[in-house]
Amino acid sequence: MKHLIIGTAGHIDHGKTTLIKALTGRETDRLKEEKDRGISIELGFTYFDLPNGQRAGIIDVPGHEKFIRNMLAGVVGIDIVMLVVAADEGIMPQTAEHLAILDMAGVKKGFVVITKADMVEEEWIELVKEEVWEAVEGTFLEGSPIIPVSSTKKTGIDKVISLIQDMAVELEDKNVNDMPRLPIDRVFTISGFGTVVTGTLLAGKFSVGDEVEIYPSGIKSRIRSIQVHDQDAKEAFGGQRVAMNLANVKKDEIERGNVVAPINAMVSTMMLDVKVKLLKSLDKVIENRTRLKLYLGTEEILCRIVLLDKEALEPGEEAYAQLRLEAETVAKRGDRFILRFYSPMFTIGGGEILEPNPAKRKRFDDDDIQELKIKDEGDFGDIVEHMILDKAKLYLSVKEMARETSMLEENILEEIRNLQKAGKITLYELSKDIYPVHMEHIANLVESMEKVLRVFHSKYPLRAGASKEEMRSRFLQKAKPKLAEGIIEDLVQKGHFKQEKDLISLQDFKPEYSDEQLNIKNKILELFNGDAFMPPKKEDLIKSDLGKNEDIEEIIMDMLNRQELIKISEDLILTPENLQKSKLELINHIEEFGGVSVAEYRDLLNTNRKNAIGLLEYFDQIKITRRDGEKRVLVN
Repeated sequence: MKHLIIGTAGHIDHGKTTLIKALTGRETDRLKEEKDRGISIELGFTYFDLPNGQRAGIIDVPGHEKFIRNMLAGVVGIDIVMLVVAADEGIMPQTAEHLAILDMAGVKKGFVVITKADMVEEEWIELVKEEVWEAVEGTFLEGSPIIPVSSTKKTGIDKVISLIQDMAVELEDKNVNDMPRLPIDRVFTISGFGTVVTGTLLAGKFSVGDEVEIYPSGIKSRIRSIQVHDQDAKEAFGGQRVAMNLANVKKDEIERGNVVAPINAMVSTMMLDVKVKLLKSLDKVIENRTRLKLYLGTEEILCRIVLLDKEALEPGEEAYAQLRLEAETVAKRGDRFILRFYSPMFTIGGGEILEPNPAKRKRFDDDDIQELKIKDEGDFGDIVEHMILDKAKLYLSVKEMARETSMLEENILEEIRNLQKAGKITLYELSKDIYPVHMEHIANLVESMEKVLRVFHSKYPLRAGASKEEMRSRFLQKAKPKLAEGIIEDLVQKGHFKQEKDLISLQDFKPEYSDEQLNIKNKILELFNGDAFMPPKKEDLIKSDLGKNEDIEEIIMDMLNRQELIKISEDLILTPENLQKSKLELINHIEEFGGVSVAEYRDLLNTNRKNAIGLLEYFDQIKITRRDGEKRVLVN
């Protein structure tokens, strides 16, 4: 069965709380001050059952302009709104402001209730109806029913209930497979139970025992128990009013505006990309960097609005903007928000979140504006594809994408599979994580690597290629090592590049020696073979008269890369044949005598102590030998 939240709106003292009491039999004003003053200050909550058995939650919002923040916190999750207008007063300032807020908050369904109908003549009610029709023109309530009632005499109440039931049938089901989020509107403690939070669950479901996180503070907790409409429940679903008893968290660690969601499901932010629209009735132009109050979910945050595609925003106009916040928050693409002027306080407009975790944007940047248009007008697949391409150099996994967008992994993965089938992306699966990489980024990556390798081959014609690690750190710096390895292997397999050992080169590249360089190489080999275990040092060779210094250095580097020479330590290089001889001498000696000291090995190879130590440490490193006191013994 669909879960239903009904909200009230309207001017102070127009009978919202009395109407709810007539519908439910319950009083929503719970504070002593509210009862003493006869006005609603905080949000009120109750419920009642429709004739078809469906249970409807009701949120009663305060009508006084001083408590508009509380009213805004109650708008979250409303399915059907009752705009309450008193018959003896008609449309009043807060009626108009509440209507504007509901319209900008994205509420889709509702109707108007004219209360206190028993206090005026029938002709007067018709005049109030005409005033209402004019007030709701151009809003989501245009053309909606208007029902006169007397809450005290219960006249018209049955019509209200019947209309709510009819509208409820037309509502779309909340997506229980979406990520659950509970914007907190109340926090309190119950003796013997601990901290309790309440709110309207926007989507998904929570179950008793679920591990959760409180955002943006990052406090981890567990759901001890759940109540839905004052009754214990094992689960709560999107569209329900929910109370949660949270474990291991104190009341003063949570506040209204915080959000309960699964652990690591959201990312805190100090900026939001938005599409904003000003009220037509506004008599003020909003300049760039105006300081405003943002109402998002149940939270109120100070911010500055940076207009990205306009110099200033006129009444009734829309713009792309970035909100620079003065405190951290969390949000999801598609969330609605309200903006109010800072001082004096009044509602100026609202809009929709396009990107909950953006980078800092520049004004009038064509690429940024085009990106926001895609996020504004594109479908979910377009947005996922753009995110993959936009953040290509970060190489985000599906898990990371889900966290940044506050979307469920399976929903993102479904779109990614569609993009893969369309040939737009390629996927790399590593350690249960899936990494989508856009084919456009792959093409750019290949082009950039080719340019660098051409320059490298031109500068170092004798080297078999550039170090794979160097290419990884230059072009795949933000990719996890195994992912970077996988991408490079993929590019090699597809024929873009050639790999020889740990060197990467262009596919058609071959190192070529000139006759002079080949002569130098042969002389170097002679020197290394001449005195097997007292070979020349690299720096001495470079400074010798064998040839040009840069040629000698490049030839030695190439020989090392090809493993025609083996680097044992910073000061010791051997040919592979001589290294093998030193290894056999070592093994034979240890097998005969049980071990070998540095001095014995030095004399065995007819070398110096430094070279003997270098070789022994090398063999220790590759697990041929190990130290045992002053001697080396075989590992196996």
